[in-house]
Amino acid sequence: MNKLTYIVLFTLLCFALAAHAGILIFYGGDFDPNNPNADGLANENDASVPQQWASFPVGAATYQNFIINKPLLITGLFANDLGDLNPTSGYWEIRTKVHQGFQGKLLASGTTVLTHIPTGRSGFGYQEYQDLVGCGVTTCATPLNVHLKAGQYWFSVVPQDTTGAGRSFNSNSFGLNQIGKDIANQQFFDSPFFNAFFDNANNWGVFPTFSSGVYDDPFAPEDEVPEPSSLVLLGSGLVGVAGVVRSKLDR
Repeated sequence: MNKLTYIVLFTLLCFALAAHAGILIFYGGDFDPNNPNADGLANENDASVPQQWASFPVGAATYQNFIINKPLLITGLFANDLGDLNPTSGYWEIRTKVHQGFQGKLLASGTTVLTHIPTGRSGFGYQEYQDLVGCGVTTCATPLNVHLKAGQYWFSVVPQDTTGAGRSFNSNSFGLNQIGKDIANQQFFDSPFFNAFFDNANNWGVFPTFSSGVYDDPFAPEDEVPEPSSLVLLGSGLVGVAGVVRSKLDR
């Protein structure tokens, strides 16, 4: 391939990545180790806290709520976890109508590639990591592509390292650098290992909000999702332009 062809292919790749790049529409806020109530709650699937029930695919999961006022296409979710695991996959869920002792309705879930990114914060002898599934601003594996209407939702992202004997704890937050809306003190904890079933997280410590977040595709809210054919036409147009330029250069 000549130089022009590489430029065209690179341009197409940029368009493809832009179609899934996320913007942060909700973030519970930073973990502050100097806060007297700084804490973390088990959020893990590993050798220390393993899966107990076939119907529940992880050892322990935390659930953070967020509120949106218009339809969105969710492409990524993350939890900021204090821990020493080396996860490469993560289990995630989005639910609605969760309350004390009630799991609500499961809207979407899956196990996918997880990106384990240091945040630069630490606490209790652990480093904190952003455990991301799907697409963030600059990091993108496989986008989640979950369409949500306006409303309140709960989500979970659990890092998985089934052979690791370490631990992972979702950091709490008190609103430092928070983005978007949630209802404080309405976060939940679910773990057969710890005998918890969608128990309010405040029953396990001080957890008004978790340091977790949600990414949306800014180019494709639910009511304006571009058809795949549009990207094909765009690609065809760019290839056509490349052909015209090449023909002129060959003259």
